[in-house]
Amino acid sequence: MATKTVKVTLVKSVIGTKQDHRATVRGLGLRRLNHSVELQDTPEVRGMIKKVAYLVKCEG
Repeated sequence: MATKTVKVTLVKSVIGTKQDHRATVRGLGLRRLNHSVELQDTPEVRGMIKKVAYLVKCEG
């Protein structure tokens, strides 16, 4: 049984954002603008994505 994944891309700069939002972006594994990562679709990851939804694009 394959685990479901979600692709997250950083589409807006973290400059000028709250420190905990920057930490959340780093926690998702995003390093720079337009950087994408594939993450497991878990409630924890979904919560992190929801917190910084204005900075990222989510697919899948």
